[in-house]
Order: sequence, then C-alpha cells, then structure tokens
Amino acid sequence: MGISVSKKRSRLPKVEPQEVNYFGSIVPMFVYRIPPTLFILFLIFLWSSSTTIISGNSVHVCVSSRNLSYHYSLSAGANSSSETPASPVNGSSSCVGAHHLKYIIRKVASFVLENPLFTINFKNSIQKDKGEKFTNAVKDVEEQLKTHRSWISTNTSQTTCDGIGIYVYDLPPKFNKDLVGQCGDMLPWADLCQYFTNDALGQPIPNLGKCWYQTHQYSLELIFHSRVLKHPCRVYNESEAKLFYVPFYGGLDILRWHFKNVSNDVRDALALDLVKWLESQTPWVRNSGKDHVFVLGKISWDFRRNPNSSWGTSFLKLDQMQNPVKVLIERQPWEVNDIGIPHPTHFHPRTDEDVITWQLQIMRSDRKSLVSFAGAARPGSTDNIRSTLINQCTSAAAEKCTFLNCSSGGCEQPASLIGLFMESEFCLQPPGDSPTRKSVFDSLVSGCMPVLFDPFTAYYQYPWHLPEDHGKYSVFIAKEDVREMKVNVVERLMKFSMKERDDMRRYIVYELLPGLVYGDPSAKLDKFQDAFSITINNLLERASRLG
Repeated sequence: MGISVSKKRSRLPKVEPQEVNYFGSIVPMFVYRIPPTLFILFLIFLWSSSTTIISGNSVHVCVSSRNLSYHYSLSAGANSSSETPASPVNGSSSCVGAHHLKYIIRKVASFVLENPLFTINFKNSIQKDKGEKFTNAVKDVEEQLKTHRSWISTNTSQTTCDGIGIYVYDLPPKFNKDLVGQCGDMLPWADLCQYFTNDALGQPIPNLGKCWYQTHQYSLELIFHSRVLKHPCRVYNESEAKLFYVPFYGGLDILRWHFKNVSNDVRDALALDLVKWLESQTPWVRNSGKDHVFVLGKISWDFRRNPNSSWGTSFLKLDQMQNPVKVLIERQPWEVNDIGIPHPTHFHPRTDEDVITWQLQIMRSDRKSLVSFAGAARPGSTDNIRSTLINQCTSAAAEKCTFLNCSSGGCEQPASLIGLFMESEFCLQPPGDSPTRKSVFDSLVSGCMPVLFDPFTAYYQYPWHLPEDHGKYSVFIAKEDVREMKVNVVERLMKFSMKERDDMRRYIVYELLPGLVYGDPSAKLDKFQDAFSITINNLLERASRLG
C-alpha cells in the first residue's frame, strides 16, 4: 500500500447512488473495526474534499489546504508498492455532493475492511508526507525572507531620496474616500466612523497619556496613505518616480461585504474596476506593475478567496496582481511579493521626546505578574491551544499568571489591555483566526515579552521590522508541545532569570519599539525611524534596484 501526492486535481466520475442499507450493516462493522479517531479523520477528509474518487482498490481524495494554498490529491491503494501521482479522471469537476456521500462512505468502508493494514499505513504515510511538505515549505519561506532582508535600506534619513521619487495615484474616490464614507455600515456591531477621525488614528486615550489613540486594527490603509502624501520623496510627475503607490483601501472594500449576503461577483467588482483603471495608466503598462505597491489593512487570506467560500475577495489572485508588491499586516508566506509590516498599535508619537518618554515609563513599570494572557477560548477549534493556556494560567498562583477574558469584552478598552501588558513580564500570544495577532505588537510596545507558539505568528512575517534572531525579543514554545501537555508554559517561563528578562526587555524597548509604531501624520522624528519610515525606505531601496 502506498500514498502519493500530486497537485493534479481529480474529478468525480458520474456514479449512480445505490439504495443500500449500509447504516444497518457496513457502517457499524466499519466503526467497530476502525479506531474512532481515524474514522472521524476519514469523514473530515471526505466532507471537506473538493473531489473524492473510489476506483478499484484505490481511494483518491483531492483536498484543499489553506496553509499551503495548494490542492493536493492523495491516493491510497492496497497493492501499490511505490508512490505514484494520481491521474485526473474525466467527468464532472463539481464538489462531492450529499447524494454521493452514502456511496462514497460505503465504498471506503468496504475498502478498509478488506485491507486491515490500511489504517496504520495510511496514518503513518499522511504524517510523514505532512512533515516533508512542511519542511520544504519552511525552506521556501526562509529563502523569501532572505530576499526581503536584502532590500533593507541603509538610509536612516527621512529626507534623503537620492532621485527616487514616489508617485501617488489620484484614484477615483470610489476606490478609497467613498469607502471611508461607508464606515457606519461596515460592521453590524460597531460604527467604524469614530476610528477614522484624526487621520484614522481615532479618538485620544487620556488614561494612557499623550500620543495614545483608539486606533482600529484595520486602519493601516488610511494611516499609510496620509503619511505618503506628506513624504518628502513624493513627486507629482510620474516620469520622475521609481515607486508608484496605489492608495486602494482594499481592506475596507472587504469589510463592507463580510457580513452581507451578496454574490462573489459583487465582492470582486471594485477590485476588477481598479485593475481595469490601472491598465489604462502608462506607468502600470510600462513595467507590468512591478514598480507598484499596494498597502492592504487586512490579512492576505482575505484577498485570496477560496473557490468554495464566500469570504473575502479574489483581488490578490488576479493575474495582474502577481507583479506588484503587496504590503499587509499578515503576508501569505509563500508569495515573495507579499511583505508583512506591523499591525497598527494605539501609540503614535509626534516627536523623539515622545518616544523617549514612553521608553522610560515602561522600563520603570512595576511588573506584578510573571505571565499574562488576554484572549478567549476557541472551544470549536480542535487545533487551538487557547483553552489549555487558559487552564494553565488560571491554575497558577495569582502573581504568576493573569488572565483577561476577551469573550466578556475585557479587551475592548485599550487602556485595560495596555495596563495588563505593562504589569507583565511575558505575554502569551497563541494564534487566533489567523497566525498573526495585533496583540503581539501591543505587548512589545508595552515592554512585555511575547511568547509565541507558531513561527508564522511573527518569525515568517516581518523581516523588515523584527530581527532574524528571534530569541532577542521573544520566547518560542511549540504549540504541539502545549497541545500534547508536554509543557506547562507558566512553569517554563519561571525558569528565566531576572537578568535574562531585563536584557530582553531592554532590547525590545530601546532597539525595536520605535520601529514598531506608526508616528502621527505630522510627526517629526529625527533620532528614530518608525514603522512607516522603515517600510517606505525599504520599498524605495527595492524600487531603485529594479532600475
């Protein structure tokens, strides 16, 4: 028996459902003979697959992986002695329908009962294949990060442009300003208009001091646009530019449709209009968009809609969008032209003195708790480790771990969240709906050392703003070890000496912090580069090399 993996997409042959009372005969036998967990795994494979085929003594399952963004065809045969790519089968290309499911399960049950070694070999092969794919994928990511780091500019001045100009397209209002005008109707539970005041910084937060605002996590597009318009390298003649910035608020475009029952054609309409508009512009045609940049305030997956889903748009799947640089709060790790930059935090300094004052304040902060976790359990997600972390935290002594329950609204007030992080040595940062978390940057800006459980949360995301040596600013504990109860996170963190904590915090506060925050649009920073300056200087460096 062997299992092969290929990127070919199998198709479902036409089969006539047979009226068989398999629930009263075959399925009980199947469940009795096969371990429950493996049987459930089979059902998950079948239910979530785009195509499943039973032919002879082989089982073909075509699955879509969100993590790898590819389609894989798994073939299992009792008599195969080598790994052979599954061949596509002529017929319908539609997904497995409910009317085929009884037939498929019956055939799978019969196949497994006739091949008792199938369960063990199938499970072992899947695990081995998954490990190999992950290892190879990580190698690809690391190579791309090297490329991104090669673009890091040595220019620390915000006024030296070296003849490299930034041209800002004056887009029709429907691509940006009109979207902001719909702020009150984007989310059913919140009015976003309050967050888009003060150049999208939001309302001030007096309790945290000067330069603190109610900044929404999806405000990056507006913040970046405001800063680019005032950048000293901005040019008004496109012939003088090396970098072309397209101020499309794609994240806001997505938000307005997320929770509305509209077709995918409606969701994609504005993005298609934008591409059509750009194709009429001379600079775009000249280099096929290679010297263009988009800044998008949501995660990459929201712009790469799964064919079987209605979530998000297909903007970044368009052929025309493969050449430009896409700057996002979370990149797709296998797209070299996706670049991750920090989520906006609530701190927006205006001057060097603002930065220094905050640095001194958090270095003097009384860290009453060793560990803290601000979040909520995800009981519906079997892969999530949050419940385990919450149990470990709440079981520890009060001074060892503090839990802020976000499910009861405890995290909606930035002052409470930042206050917790300022009183904590370590902040637990498990993945949520996607690998990255805004909370990672909130903790860093508060001088709280983030504890990460997935390398995709930060290590494979932000090569321009976080160092290659991740141990300088974070602690990593594999989520598999937490899930399998091999480690108690609080007890592990107790082993760090006071000197180790102080050294890490000093590096975070004095080396990283200025480059993780977005300054006020009117900011005058001479000693420091903020997150925007680092990003724009590196984009200019890349543009200069296109030549």
